[in-house]
Amino acid sequence: MWDVTTTPTGTEPRKAALDVAPTPLALLLLGREADPRSERGVECPGDLPSPSDPDLVERARTAKAKLGDRVFVLGHHYQRDEVIQFADVTGDSFKLARDAAARPEAEYIVFCGVHFMAESADILTSDDQKVVLPDLAAGCSMADMATAEQVAECWDVLTEAGIAGQVVPVSYMNSSADIKAFTGRHGGAICTSSNAQRALEWAFEQGEKVLFLPDQHLGRNTAVRDLGMSLDDCVVYNPHKPNGGLTAEQLRSAKMILWRGHCSVHGRFSLDSVEDVRNRIPGVNVLVHPECKHEVVAAADYVGSTEYIIKTLDAAPAGSKWAIGTELNLVRRVANAHPDKEVVFLDRTVCFCSTMNRIDLPHLVWTLESLAEGTLVNRIRVDEETEHYAKLALERMLALP
Repeated sequence: MWDVTTTPTGTEPRKAALDVAPTPLALLLLGREADPRSERGVECPGDLPSPSDPDLVERARTAKAKLGDRVFVLGHHYQRDEVIQFADVTGDSFKLARDAAARPEAEYIVFCGVHFMAESADILTSDDQKVVLPDLAAGCSMADMATAEQVAECWDVLTEAGIAGQVVPVSYMNSSADIKAFTGRHGGAICTSSNAQRALEWAFEQGEKVLFLPDQHLGRNTAVRDLGMSLDDCVVYNPHKPNGGLTAEQLRSAKMILWRGHCSVHGRFSLDSVEDVRNRIPGVNVLVHPECKHEVVAAADYVGSTEYIIKTLDAAPAGSKWAIGTELNLVRRVANAHPDKEVVFLDRTVCFCSTMNRIDLPHLVWTLESLAEGTLVNRIRVDEETEHYAKLALERMLALP
């Protein structure tokens, strides 16, 4: 919006001041505010080492050696190689949280992953252990798609429709501690991509309907592909629309109420990607993560969790061809581990998990050196009440047959 003003040098356009106050979300994205109830964070006190510092690797080794058994470094499969080399264990989010709980002697748990993963580690570890996230801005866009306030409003909608008593919430591990706690309060359980089928089977033994949070694709794929439901049994609740964009009758008729959330990485893969790679590489096996869209999963040869993907490639015969639909760091690492097989990324467009990749070597060095000097940084803490109910939901998952 422009107006015209007269200046000493003549008539010039100038941009009119807009009487618009920036929203909290806008300030958050600009790095000027923080939201403690969000996966996103922006603060990183202290000066980071320069990424061009040739001594970063040695500095990380020195600081880690100085800390000794006091520190336990967890590295998620999607983490970059420069960081994963310092991990004491690697794995998916839940495996890493359990690994941390199994090391009570470690005073510091440095989680090279994203925020919800560090929260889960804090929930499962002892009060004496301190969980640290090298960069507080390492969040998860999927987890951010379901806030505590939105989910509470959704439950009100289900109550008004007269079906809340029939609904069992099942929340994916990739969710905030607040959402896990909501699940625990309402008699639900957490699931991973490996045990989503068992979790849903359990939920339908408890009630007639499931509210699946926050990834619609994992919920839909599990219900249709593994439990034999139809797409018509599923509805999508959109938290940005009144009543989730659904009528009371639609909610009453549905078996699966899917939250409108998705993974920004896995959501990029398309049916065109599958068809393109089959045309380019005859005989290729398409292996995708269940966070992918339903049509991609339906067109794939194999579907499974991160651990499943790794084990499938390990067991595959030499000379076999594979197109993998998951995060690029993992695909590249698996490809390098199997030079006797042809392993390619499913999509032509390179796609890292951008928030996971915020954990870089400078942040890790800064974290380890700070801890070695006795300064606790970027601690992730879940309050007692949230932890209690979130752990309840996690324990229900652990009790699944």
